[in-house]
Amino acid sequence: MSQTRAFKSGNSQAVRIPAEMAYADTNQELTITRMGDVITIYPARGSMKEMVERLRAMPKAPPMEPAERIEMRETAWD
Repeated sequence: MSQTRAFKSGNSQAVRIPAEMAYADTNQELTITRMGDVITIYPARGSMKEMVERLRAMPKAPPMEPAERIEMRETAWD
C-alpha cells in the first residue's frame, strides 16, 4: 500500500498520486466522491446522450452470411 500526503494548492487541497497508481492518460477527467473518511477517485463517465452519439458514429457491421448446415452422422461408441 502506498502513502502520500495532502497539500495546499491555491484554494484547494491536493494529493499526489504515486506513479504506480497513476492513470496513463493525464488529460482524463476524473470523478471524486467522499463517504466519511473514504475518498474515491475514478474515471468520469460520459452521459447516456454521449454514449448513444458514439454508438451511432460507429461503422455499420457487415451483413452476416448464413451459416452452412453441417450434417452430423451417428457413431456407435464402444
